[in-house]
Amino acid sequence: MDDQPGLRERKKDTTRRLLSAAALTLFEEHGFEHASCAAIAEAAEVSKKTLFNYFSLKADLVLEVARRPHVDEPATVVRQRPPGQTPHGALRDHLLTGLAERRPVTGLSDDPDVLRLNRLIDITPALAERVAQYQQESLRLLVEALVDEGTPDLVARLVAAQVHGAHQVLVAENTRRVMAGEPLEAIHADAVVATEHAYHLLEHGLGDLLRRP
Repeated sequence: MDDQPGLRERKKDTTRRLLSAAALTLFEEHGFEHASCAAIAEAAEVSKKTLFNYFSLKADLVLEVARRPHVDEPATVVRQRPPGQTPHGALRDHLLTGLAERRPVTGLSDDPDVLRLNRLIDITPALAERVAQYQQESLRLLVEALVDEGTPDLVARLVAAQVHGAHQVLVAENTRRVMAGEPLEAIHADAVVATEHAYHLLEHGLGDLLRRP
């Protein structure tokens, strides 16, 4: 009996992934607007009702499995950082580890399904908008994590906005280069340097950087 909850969760996860895979294929073949939820359910061999039990929004069919689990990641990293480490230091180390492991969330992945999803997001406004909503939720959770440890609200929002913005720029650059077909090793080397530089600026401030002669 103890195995039943775990078995049910595995079955749910399998169904969720089957629906996501079917949606990705049909969105590619017919476009996001023209691929119906009924057709996706049929391709995954489930009912339309089952589809909506798993996904309330059409965009989440391809985004929830790949992107949703990472929404609270920055906040979790900040909450779980060891004593003596700054939030930006913890997030820098987390990003560097992700780059070394080629995690898709860092933009440094040439996994075929990751590339397919990236291409689809790039040409589908509804998906890009949903990704932006995920990013805003991630930012909100990061602010909340900082406030919960006693950071004044305005300071928390300023810090979170800077760290979140830097992270998004770094990931977008990695993604752009991967999608352009550049070798991962070359991108990784540059991404490490860029990450270190970005977080150095966050830690020490802009100072005289870009002062006009």
